[in-house]
Amino acid sequence: MNFQEILVNTDKGVTTITLNRPDKLNAWTPTMGNEVKSAIEIAGQNKECRCIIVTGAGRGFCAGADMGGLKNRADGSGAKPIEVDMEIKPYQADKGLGPDIIDDFEGRFAYMYNCPKPIIAMINGACAGIGLIFTLYADLRFVNQDAKLTTAFASRGLIAEHGIAWMLPRLIGEANALDLLLTARIFKGDEAESMGLVNRSLSSEELTSYVNNYAENMALKTSPRSLAIMKRQIRAGYSQTFIESLKEANEQMFASFEEFDFKEGVNSFMEKRPPNFFFHSSNSLTISGSSIVILWVYSCVRTSLITSTSFSSEKLASCASVLIEPKRT
Repeated sequence: MNFQEILVNTDKGVTTITLNRPDKLNAWTPTMGNEVKSAIEIAGQNKECRCIIVTGAGRGFCAGADMGGLKNRADGSGAKPIEVDMEIKPYQADKGLGPDIIDDFEGRFAYMYNCPKPIIAMINGACAGIGLIFTLYADLRFVNQDAKLTTAFASRGLIAEHGIAWMLPRLIGEANALDLLLTARIFKGDEAESMGLVNRSLSSEELTSYVNNYAENMALKTSPRSLAIMKRQIRAGYSQTFIESLKEANEQMFASFEEFDFKEGVNSFMEKRPPNFFFHSSNSLTISGSSIVILWVYSCVRTSLITSTSFSSEKLASCASVLIEPKRT
């Protein structure tokens, strides 16, 4: 697919999407927004992609909405400069990959929560306004320690847009969220890390290699099915009680026992080798009951040591028999 304002490349299981208007510090436009959405949805369904990185070309990540469009809106001249897409199109992800959250989140960037692949925002430079909001919908954020960030809205006569008023307090607490929103002050990457807005701040020399290695490690060593489900579990948890979340987890855990990724994960552990989740054939791999029992007992004993929960021999035997009993049809 040909894009005008972004670049897309997939290598070693990682799809990198680069906002590509470097002369404008990658200022956000309707075209860019549509292209990023399309690229993420395509990557989400591409079996060769296990992780997605979004970054910016040149010195900036995204300096916010294109000011030309904002000026047209302020002047009241011409067509609408900014398209706000509130229509929700169901994400065509694999069935059964965790709880269905399509009805829980709406708005411009809801598709990022529904994407089954982890999305990493690699904030290489200036990041403001809608650019900052976009990064909050990513699953992980890494930033250049010298990058300048700002919410910007209060200084433009705008409000907390696209869900940031709901998201920001959950990420960094109400006090920090109000500080950043009400002052529209500029802060740098190292402060973003200290308040919990990003996972880590790094030097400009370290950032790209660190994030690429991080993403490649995730792509090669973790189960794509597990990542998709855990990502949705977290977001579904925003509107669940603890009991509802626990029930969902139990259902997903037992469903996992039937899947290739579980069999490969256990066998690779027992055989002392890295897992190979890229190879997938429902009839290609079996797992011995003894392997399951060993891991299950290990898990139970570890839980007992941590939580002081007692597991009788009868209970362990009962659990093991459930795991190794052939599935009846």
